[in-house]
Amino acid sequence: MMGQLRVGMIGYAFMGAAHSQAWRTVNHAFDLPLSARRSVVCGRDEARVAAAAVTLGWESHATDWREVVSRDDIDLVDICTPGDTHAEIALAALAAGKHVLCEKPLANSVAEAREMAEAAATAQARGVRTMCGFNYRRVPAVALMRRLVAQGRIGTVRHIRAVYLQDWIVDPEFPLVWRLRRDMAGSGALGDIGAHIVDLTQYVTGARITGVSALTETFVRERPLPAEAAGLSGVGRAESGEVTVDDAALFLARLEGGAIATYEATRFATGRKNGLRVELNGSLGSVAFDFERMNELEFYDATVPSTEQGFTRILVTEPDHPYMAAWWPAGHPIGYEHSFTHEVRDLIAAIAAGEDPTPSFADALQVQLVLDAVERSAASSAWVPVEAELASV
Repeated sequence: MMGQLRVGMIGYAFMGAAHSQAWRTVNHAFDLPLSARRSVVCGRDEARVAAAAVTLGWESHATDWREVVSRDDIDLVDICTPGDTHAEIALAALAAGKHVLCEKPLANSVAEAREMAEAAATAQARGVRTMCGFNYRRVPAVALMRRLVAQGRIGTVRHIRAVYLQDWIVDPEFPLVWRLRRDMAGSGALGDIGAHIVDLTQYVTGARITGVSALTETFVRERPLPAEAAGLSGVGRAESGEVTVDDAALFLARLEGGAIATYEATRFATGRKNGLRVELNGSLGSVAFDFERMNELEFYDATVPSTEQGFTRILVTEPDHPYMAAWWPAGHPIGYEHSFTHEVRDLIAAIAAGEDPTPSFADALQVQLVLDAVERSAASSAWVPVEAELASV
């Protein structure tokens, strides 16, 4: 009989729904030695988490994450909560001998991330596995991008351009949700979406960012509080609160091996909904990925005769493309939710094999060090080196 991996998930909103879909479908799509069991979902509001358990397909619900972490019938804790809770939950779960999947960014500070990475390294000796949820690594086109770079198809990487553009807080009347508060989110666009392109570019190139020069901006500095936060039960304008994170972050960077890069993360790019794009230019060619066309890669091969050169559209749906053999016939695209399914597929496979999954907490700490360097650079208007950490990209 197939063994079980009994999962307790903390948090049930946007990321909780995405993770629930992954846990629900992974064994239907992939042949794995362990079967994911959605044992319990946890949230602070009894009525809401009970409803979420039914909607998302969890066997039970709880309102205290400590109860979930301490249960003997839970093998893995999946953390889908705001960043200010990541460290406490993960540290408790690791101390209890549970495997941990934690959403990105790993923590709200370098100090928290380092403590989590050290705890993960200690737990590793007991066979406990950890992973940070940078799901864009698991998009098949991104995995193919990494493969092409590793094979030397674009030669030496020289230029990197990475942007992540959204517009969901352009309206100044949009409320002061937790993502706009430093005490809960750690940073704004930088940590929320900038972390993704930092991890993604380091992943596909296999090289770490070594230094940055940055600026950040907050365009709307006060926003109405959500109705519940202002104590309002009916219709009416809430009190205002201060936005304490960045709305946009831009920075230049150098990577190991000599590549130079530009990064832009903003939630004020009017008209852009989830515009993640990465382009690499190398000595022998170029490759580009655009998440709004997530089943495609653009590839330019400068080694063929000039009469044949031009950007080629690769439709990443063939069964020999990364992950795609589990899904539909060639030419049939997949979607955003599949990246999470691939994420938990790789996590389950690593746990079953007694191996360490990636990205590890050490990898996520390295991303946190980049984010920290960006903030320090923006504050000082100076070039800031990124502190070195031992981690596998």
